[in-house]
This record gives sequence, C-alpha cells and structure tokens, in this order.
Amino acid sequence: MTDSLTPAQIVAELDRYIVGQGKAKRAVAIALRNRWRRQNLPAELRDEVAPKNIIMIGPTGVGKTEVARRLAKLAQAPFVKVEASKYTEVGYVGRDVESMIRDLTELSVNMVKAERTAQVQDKAEQLAEDRLLDLLLPRRGGEPFGSASLEQVSPDASSREATLDKLRAQLRAGRLDDRVVEIETQQQAMPMLEVFSGQGMEEMGINLKDMLSNLMPGRTKRRRVRVAEARRLLVQEEAAKLVDMDEVIPQAVRRVENSGIVFLDELDKVAGREGTHGPDVSREGVQRDLLPIVEGSSVTTKYGIVRTDHVLFIAAGAFHVAKPSDLIPELQGRFPIRVELEPLTREDFVRILTEPQNALIRQYVELLRTERVTLRFLPEAVEAVADIAMRVNASTENIGARRLYTIMEKLLEDISFEAPDMPGKDLTIDAEYVRQRLADIWRDQDLSRYIL
Repeated sequence: MTDSLTPAQIVAELDRYIVGQGKAKRAVAIALRNRWRRQNLPAELRDEVAPKNIIMIGPTGVGKTEVARRLAKLAQAPFVKVEASKYTEVGYVGRDVESMIRDLTELSVNMVKAERTAQVQDKAEQLAEDRLLDLLLPRRGGEPFGSASLEQVSPDASSREATLDKLRAQLRAGRLDDRVVEIETQQQAMPMLEVFSGQGMEEMGINLKDMLSNLMPGRTKRRRVRVAEARRLLVQEEAAKLVDMDEVIPQAVRRVENSGIVFLDELDKVAGREGTHGPDVSREGVQRDLLPIVEGSSVTTKYGIVRTDHVLFIAAGAFHVAKPSDLIPELQGRFPIRVELEPLTREDFVRILTEPQNALIRQYVELLRTERVTLRFLPEAVEAVADIAMRVNASTENIGARRLYTIMEKLLEDISFEAPDMPGKDLTIDAEYVRQRLADIWRDQDLSRYIL
C-alpha cells in the first residue's frame, strides 16, 4: 500500500524521477506520511489535525511542479495544478477560487469511476459479446447466415447453442471484425446545453447542463458500425451500467477531503499588499478569497458539499520580486512549511539527461527506435549538452531544466526528420556533433534568444 510508505521510501520513489531537491522531497514525504498517521488516530483527534501546507520557493524549471505531481501519483490521490494568477477577486470577471475544488472533485469522481470500470471490465466485455452475438444470429428459421468473412452457419443445422458457440469462436478470433452491424447506443440529450456550462456559471455553484439533462434524459441512437467498433462501444455502455454512481460519488468526495492535493503555482504573482494601487488591490483580494479555502471551508459542487479542512495545499513561486512575507499574515500562517529549492547545476543537468527513469536521452532513444534507428549518446556528448544549457541559461532567461528540451530538440532535429528514411541505421552522438549543431547558435546571443 502506498499509504504506508515511510518518508525514506517516498523520497527514494521520487528520486527515480527527480534529480536533487532533497529538502523539498523530505518536506512532501513527511506531509504524505502525516496523512497516514492522521488516519490511524482516534476519531475524536483525527479531525483536529490540520495538514501542514507547504510553500516551495525557487526559480522556474527546478522541479517544483514535478515533485508535487509525482507525490500525488505515488499516493494515488486526486491532484490538480492551478495558477494563482488566473483567479480574480470576488466581483471581477474570471474564475473564482472555489473552482479549484470543483475541478479536484470532478477529477476524483473520474478517478474512482475508472477504478470501478476496470473492476467490471471482464463482465462488461462478456455482456457486450452476448449483445453482439444476439445481433449476429439469424432472425428467422429459414434465413441463411453468411458473410465474406464468415463461414456459412445455418440455424437448421444445429441447435441455437451450437450456433452461438460457433459464432463466439469466430468473433473472438477476429473473423467478424469487418462485418457491419446496427447497434443502439445511449446519446446525451440536447448537446446545445453545453453553452450554459461555461465559467460564468461557476459563481452560482450550479451546473445548469447537468440539471437540465436530468430533466430531459438521453435517447437511444441507431448506428451502423463494424463489429470491432461495435464491441468497443458496447463494452463502454455495459461498463457504465455496471458502475453504481451512487457509490462512486461518496467515495470520490471522501477521497478529495482526505487525500486531495492542490498545487497552487505562481503564488508570488498575487503577493500584493496594502498601500498600493492598481492591480495589486485585486491581488490581495485573491489572497483573501484563497484564505477560507486553505483554512478549511465547505464548497458546493455538483456532487454535493466538499470540505477542504484536510486537503493538502502545496504552493510554489519564484519569489524574485515579492517574498513570502509579502503575503497577508493570515495566509502566511496557513503555509507553515517553507522549502527553498536549489538552482540546478551543470552536474544536475548531466544527471537529468541520463539518470531518471524518464531521462530525456532515453526518451529520444526510444522514440527513434520505433523507426528502427539506433541512437547512442557518448558521455562527452551529454557533458557538451549540459554545458550549452548552462551557458544559454546564464546569458538569456534562466528556465532551468526546461532548457534541455529546447536544446535536445534542436540537436536532433535533422535526425528526427530523416529517421523514417534510414531504418536499420546506427547513429552515435559525440561532443563534436553537439558543437557543430549548436555552437554557432549559443555563441550568437541574439540568435539563441529565438532558437534556444
């Protein structure tokens, strides 16, 4: 169970994907373990233990988002990433802060529904197969049953069960996939209701589309499709029937309330204080609107009331201009843990390119392997790429590890373009190739601003 992972084990799991940032990993590992500890407390104390929210401070591209995203994936917890700068003060046009909890709840419902669907997949496939066989069986006693892709089956030649068994064997063997059948599928009523469910409805906490859809239920639609497509559609429909949404929704809401993680990015962009004019006034309004959500409040969603008392908030920002102390005191108090992430070094870049499970070089090697092209990177080439990334970051905007993506894409542009025309070829990337492809660009600062 991921819930029972120790902090050391959580850090070890994060190390598989993220280079460095040990302090941030330790902080989130403790926060995740505290959730498990809270669940094991006596009931009267459990509700009193509030999550220790975290602020990650560091420049862009050092791994703030990735740490939070990997943590949520490890914990199998509902996770949503939002940007504080996208929200506006109450009374202004834009998204209200409660929408982050509605988004988190929607995601949790889909997560639980997908889990339940996986549990009933085998039964859904069996029911879909039975419906298809019913469609494929002849309807009248004297009606011959034949197809270009199907051996002749006569209902008079054997019992219905024998005919069914014969059809089932052909269906499972894929011999009927190209045959066209007519099926009935459920269709959502009134697609034009989509226009009513935009952002303007969020402040009311009402999803008008869902409300009207309940009043006007969906209707069936007849479609002529191939058997392979019919099987897919019928499996989806049967799985939806087997999943009880009355059980899914309460479980999803509980998961949000006890395990939900909100990653609140760009918090420094709303760190305006009193005594200023213009947009800073609205920034402080956003902070005051965020405060009750982070403190713990009840948010109305289309799935019912969701309490945010035990949702874990991980905020992040570069805080180059503003500082955490520029936030309103009440909000500062709700983020007791501050973690400063270190800028990435040249050695970090080398490790990012080669060590993690999803290392960038491995991604390109595997992508080109699909074209039957073997790509090899010599250690000296990796060092050269890291050097250029550091120099470009130093001379232009420092975007951290994201610079590696732009450099690798430019480095392998010709190979990626020509790969389909050279199957079976072995290519070795050395330092000289890297310098030839990129040296002129990073030396010309004006050019590198546009290309790298």
